Amino acid sequence: MQYLGLSVVIALFALITVLVALRLLLGGHWLLGWLRGTFGLLVLGLGGLIGLVAWDARTYQALEENAPLATLTFQADGDQRYQVRIEQGSQVRHVTLEGDLWQLDARVLQWRGLATLIGLEPGFRLQQLSGRYLAVEQQDLARRPRTQLAQSALGVDAWAWLQQCQCGSMFLEARPLRVSYLPIADGAEYAIEQAPTGLLARPRNDAAEQALSAW
Repeated sequence: MQYLGLSVVIALFALITVLVALRLLLGGHWLLGWLRGTFGLLVLGLGGLIGLVAWDARTYQALEENAPLATLTFQADGDQRYQVRIEQGSQVRHVTLEGDLWQLDARVLQWRGLATLIGLEPGFRLQQLSGRYLAVEQQDLARRPRTQLAQSALGVDAWAWLQQCQCGSMFLEARPLRVSYLPIADGAEYAIEQAPTGLLARPRNDAAEQALSAW
C-alpha cells in the first residue's frame, strides 16, 4: 500500500503542475507572448513526466520482513521448456521459459536518512526472468532467453535515472539484486528471499532440493 500511496501523491503533484500549465496557456492576457506559451508547454510537459513517474512508482511493492518476495514454480511443458508460476502475495502470473538454468533480476529502492525515520519501507519489483541452456549451441538458438516481468511506461524509468545520476543517494538508493543461474527441474518450487548479500532462492519442495544438490 505504501507504494500505491506514494504514486497517488506524485500523481496529485503532476495534476497540480498540469493545472498550472493550463492556467499559463489559457490565460486571457498574453502579455508575455511566445515566452509565456513556451514556459506553459514546458510546465505541461513536466506535469506529464511527473505523472509517468507516479505510474512507475506504482509498479513497486514494499519489502516485508520474514516474507518471501515471490515464489516460483516450474512445470515441464515440453523438452527443456517450462511454464513458470510466479506468485507475489495475491498476484499470480505465468510465463514460459526455456533452458536448463534460470536467473531472476529484481530492482530495489532503498530509503535512507530522514525517509527511514518517518517509516518509509524499501520497495522492490521483479524485473526479468532469464533462461539458459548448458549447451552453447542451444543457447545461441534460444527463442525465449528472457522474459520481462515489469516495464516502465514510455521509457520513464525512475530507478534507472537514480542509479545513473546518483543524485538521490542521500535519501534514496536504487540497487539491482539477482538470483544467479540455478537448475530448473519439473515441479521445483523456490521461495525468493532477500539476504544481506542479495537475493536467495530457497527450495520449497523435494524437486527443488534434488536439483540444487545435483548442481
